[in-house]
Amino acid sequence: MKKDPQEFDVSAPLLSQRQAPRPRGFLSGRRITLRRWLSISLAAATRLVDRLPPGRVIHRYVQRLEFNEVQISLLRGGAGLDGMRIVFLSDIHAGSYMNEADLRTIFARVAAIEPDLVLLGGDLINTREREILMYREAIPLLDPPLGVFAVPGNHDHFWGKDLGLWSPFLRELGVTILDNSGVRLEHNGSALWLAGVDDLTEGEPDLGSALRGSNPDEPVVLLSHHPDFFYEASPVRVDLTLSGHTHGGQVLLFGRALISHSRLGYLRGEFEENGARLYVGRGVGVTLLPIRIGARAEIPILTLRVPQE
Repeated sequence: MKKDPQEFDVSAPLLSQRQAPRPRGFLSGRRITLRRWLSISLAAATRLVDRLPPGRVIHRYVQRLEFNEVQISLLRGGAGLDGMRIVFLSDIHAGSYMNEADLRTIFARVAAIEPDLVLLGGDLINTREREILMYREAIPLLDPPLGVFAVPGNHDHFWGKDLGLWSPFLRELGVTILDNSGVRLEHNGSALWLAGVDDLTEGEPDLGSALRGSNPDEPVVLLSHHPDFFYEASPVRVDLTLSGHTHGGQVLLFGRALISHSRLGYLRGEFEENGARLYVGRGVGVTLLPIRIGARAEIPILTLRVPQE
């Protein structure tokens, strides 16, 4: 049940009294041996469709990438944070139906927006570890004054061999990896704490570590690939959580997703609990088939709004 936003407790402890429910289900749960073999089989099918000429043609037709302007009202924060713009890129899934030229085009469009901050919400790759190398020319196009930050998604973990190439490659390009950690950012004289946690499905998220070092009087923005982690973050001092993973359902029939990747119904868009907010982006790319129905690809441009004295 949603609570009155005014009940948001800025003095709440750093550690939540509840843990996010672990993903479950034949396709979306944690990877037991059977699910891993299924994932490998589906990846092989994806690679096959990707090689067929119609695959990329269909993907280009359904892509229709939307840059979605979103106003996010925080319950606290200094006046300098008002108007701060964040671009959130998630679920790009490079390598399947999307090549390096596509990435350069997308990132150039992001750079043209001139955001204050760019956040990468995980699943940068799809079915091969080396797909992360496709970002070599795309990421340097970004130059936001507050930097570029990233957390891994389940695909980055599953195909990235413990992020052995993913993390050092991104760091080489100037991206800061928030591996259960946080950093203080300042915008127009006001501070916020930017935190990031590991993926809920394939990793080991640790909210306490991510919030360690934050001050009780500064707002917290949390980057978590899986939206169900909001269950753990919302009771404590986390003002805004940004997530992806669900692709907005990717294929919706009669308004319902064929496969649910959230046990708590966090499919897409905005949610509020205990005065904390969650935004679930629909993502940029696709998995398995090059189609989207009722869930247009999205890059949210989030403008922060804070109370004015």
